[in-house]
Amino acid sequence: MTLTVRRRALASVAAAALVAGGAAGFGLAETASPAYAQALPQTPITAPQHPPGSFADVVDKVKPGVVAVKVKLDADASDDDDDTPGRGNLQQVPPQLREFFKRFGQNGPQGRGAPQQRGERGAVGSGFIISADGYVVTNNHVVDKAKTVQVTLDDNRTVDAKVIGKDAKTDLALLKIDESGTLPYVQFGKSAPRVGDWVVAIGNPFGLGGTVTAGIVSARGRDIGAGPYDDFLQIDAPINKGNSGGPTFNVNGEVVGVNTAIASPSGGSVGLAFAIPAETVQTVVEQLRSEGKVVRGYLGVQVQPVTKDIAEGLGLAKAKGALIDHAENGTPAAKAGLKSGDVIESVNGNPVNDARELSRRIAGLKPGTAVKLAYLRDGKSDTATVELGTLPTDSRVASRSDSDSDIGSGQARLGLSLAPAGDVGLGEGVAVMEVDPTGPAAAKGIEQGDVILDVAGASVSKPSEVQAQIRTAETNGRKAVLMRVKSAKGQTRFVAVALAKKEG
Repeated sequence: MTLTVRRRALASVAAAALVAGGAAGFGLAETASPAYAQALPQTPITAPQHPPGSFADVVDKVKPGVVAVKVKLDADASDDDDDTPGRGNLQQVPPQLREFFKRFGQNGPQGRGAPQQRGERGAVGSGFIISADGYVVTNNHVVDKAKTVQVTLDDNRTVDAKVIGKDAKTDLALLKIDESGTLPYVQFGKSAPRVGDWVVAIGNPFGLGGTVTAGIVSARGRDIGAGPYDDFLQIDAPINKGNSGGPTFNVNGEVVGVNTAIASPSGGSVGLAFAIPAETVQTVVEQLRSEGKVVRGYLGVQVQPVTKDIAEGLGLAKAKGALIDHAENGTPAAKAGLKSGDVIESVNGNPVNDARELSRRIAGLKPGTAVKLAYLRDGKSDTATVELGTLPTDSRVASRSDSDSDIGSGQARLGLSLAPAGDVGLGEGVAVMEVDPTGPAAAKGIEQGDVILDVAGASVSKPSEVQAQIRTAETNGRKAVLMRVKSAKGQTRFVAVALAKKEG
């Protein structure tokens, strides 16, 4: 059964009652052997005995701040525009998700399978009020391509709303409604929830406004392929079509997330829902409110994760950090002296686990911010202070997914036929002329037309230099050697080539 993820119009929220804590635990039996006894916890494990008796108090507190969002879409809005990360570019969506995104829209309870009239189409979603003067948070995919937007309040009044700003990269949007008097509103949580915490979602699934569901935080930091800065909370509170943009609350009635997507083989809730963390929401909303758009920091590097093979090739103890493929000329990174082969380990003292985390950290900072980067170069630690630029609006995110980065491989015999790149009109480096389809290089993604630029940090211009660097790596006891390779399209990436013992 294929697992699929889908954006949903979600609900605003309700939070839960505090868990009372009883405790029962395990102890060691006196007959246990000394070795076994040492392996078990010496302090009894305790856990709460009872779930919350009711979420009613929390729901009563926050429900007036949750709204239903109704949208009339432009007549030329295509089906692929709705509910799809990346807006219509299904090739950027993971293959296992594409069919779901194609067939599961947000055009009201009837779904896409029902006949639709020409002209305007409708969409439904959820949202929540964050200020007494009427600012409302929802998902970008709910209001994108909107001709008009209306909001239905908890007291059943329907009022017009204006889109103040949208951010496709995080799938967030800010609306403004003009109503006399003070509107009820909800507040963001002061701290991130833990895995296992109770949460409540309130929203407008299938047009049924004010629907309340509850569950727990199942996981944090989920990357579901929806966008370049994925960092979702996973929750098991039932979420359905129409909940998109609604809030997830903690037991104190504070917003901890914005419900955005579900994973489902059928299109209905199966307990796998995803919410944008409140920390991200607050940062984006602040910029949308003041500027009408989000401006992000920019380093100017292409990076990829440090895989186990690449860590071996660099002589690193752990596969952590973000490996720079290429630093664009004239960018903040290049001006600060960063270059291909550097591994960024931290930003302002905060560890960087992988390339995606680096992208999120830099994007979360404002242009002009000076950041201190700690990095490794040739096995030695160093630091650089970089003044961030502005991320170009048409720029692709400079990071590679884990599935794209594990491309190096091989033995001393790589299964390649090589020639000087200059001899075949490919410029500098060593050109790959033929690839043995059964060889280790082919298995790791090396293709005919690729150009090897350097091996183990040394530039190469002829096949013998490639072989010499591999022999040197073997002599030095390296388990892998790192090559920098340029594709036929001009993109560079690092390839970690595992070195096997010679036969015989």
